[in-house]
Amino acid sequence: MRVKAFLLAGALASAGPIAAQDTETRQLTDHQQMVHDIYRDIIGFRTARGHQQVDDMVAYLTKRLSDAGFAQEDLMVTDYDSDGEPTQGLIVRYRGDGSSGDKPIVMLAHMDVVDALPEDWDRDPFTLTEEDGYFFGRGTMDNKYGVANLVGTFIRLKDEGWTPNRDLYLAFSGDEETGMVSTRAQAKWIAENVDPAFVLNSDAGGTAMDDEFKPLAMRVQAAEKTFATFELTVTNPGGHSSRPRSDNAIYELSAALLKLADHKFEVQATPLTRSYFAALGQSVPGELGDAMRAFAENPEDPAAVATLQSNPETVGTLGTTCVATMLRAGHAENALPQSATATVNCRIFPGIGVEKTQAELARVIGNDNVSFKLMAEVTESPVSVLRDDVRAAVAKSLAARYGKDIPIIPYMESGGTDGMHYRTLGYDTVAISGGASRSQDMYAHGLNERANVDAFYSGLDHWTIILKELAGR
Repeated sequence: MRVKAFLLAGALASAGPIAAQDTETRQLTDHQQMVHDIYRDIIGFRTARGHQQVDDMVAYLTKRLSDAGFAQEDLMVTDYDSDGEPTQGLIVRYRGDGSSGDKPIVMLAHMDVVDALPEDWDRDPFTLTEEDGYFFGRGTMDNKYGVANLVGTFIRLKDEGWTPNRDLYLAFSGDEETGMVSTRAQAKWIAENVDPAFVLNSDAGGTAMDDEFKPLAMRVQAAEKTFATFELTVTNPGGHSSRPRSDNAIYELSAALLKLADHKFEVQATPLTRSYFAALGQSVPGELGDAMRAFAENPEDPAAVATLQSNPETVGTLGTTCVATMLRAGHAENALPQSATATVNCRIFPGIGVEKTQAELARVIGNDNVSFKLMAEVTESPVSVLRDDVRAAVAKSLAARYGKDIPIIPYMESGGTDGMHYRTLGYDTVAISGGASRSQDMYAHGLNERANVDAFYSGLDHWTIILKELAGR
């Protein structure tokens, strides 16, 4: 890792801001307009692997923060080699007066996105588009809303002349969606140079809403599954396509994948899972809510398990999942395949481990011709504690936003975030996004990713209230 001070150039990055389309007329406060503009501009950077625009986004954000009064020595840009591709990270320090004697607070977000192919989308994924009550664009939820909201909050607090009673840090990674090289390096630097009291993540959690956009509960990510990707490969001598043989690499691999498709891992009923379903089930209507409450009461209830496993929103909470995500096979249309490979992505329940998961996959497949290759370093992280002071600060933000008390429910994330690397270093790390969404509006990593416009604006006081509660005089 090479650390360098950012030198202000006075000009925005080359892949600069793109104007929003179909923007509805609404009266915005100065803060809302500022965060909207940051959001619009950073959506315009194609910060996916292969496009090398993370540094452009870093330059843009650093200039915004510098113009707001953050000193050059408090804006640290870091260069990394992420699996052969350059990327950057950004760490921002908001200096406190130290009057509380408390350790700093670190807040996380990631600047990169999963790529989006414009030809597949209904709208340009790298132009923020407002339409039918939604903001469309890659990263609108994952995780450029978190970046824009945190940067906007730091600028707002600086403009107010507010001084926290302890240091506050933003740590923005540049390859969370791929190698997490920047994340690991930032977490190590934070541990060695900051040693925070705790870490807050903007990349998960948030308000769950019902079909009518009414708040059900604030979900706080306190744990996450282990991310592990395997390549499953079958090799074969091959031959001429006019002379088929009984052992075909594609057919063997296909048979293995069909067995995986039918396999369900053992249901895991931890206290965190049961308490999550018990609490959320009080607000979720219909069959799904009934199943949540029934599972919390009796995790061996077969009807409840079947309902929860059939729902994409809840299946990952019940245990390990493994799913095929990519395929490649053969080398010519008139030749028998000499190899066939499938990428299988697993989200492993805490405490199970990679070795046990691979052994189970091999047992289910039952074919020694299928070889396994673990594709990247794996990080297993413990469960974090939701501190009382953080819970109280989140509750105050929710009350201001919704005018009433909203249940706050810790849960385990089925996906993976930067937070895992801070948990493994011993720091309680909870994700408390200011976002709010219905389950049917979750399109992260998929086509036509979106964020509800009203929820976008109503969440812009979220971090201000929380930071003033946790670091106010």
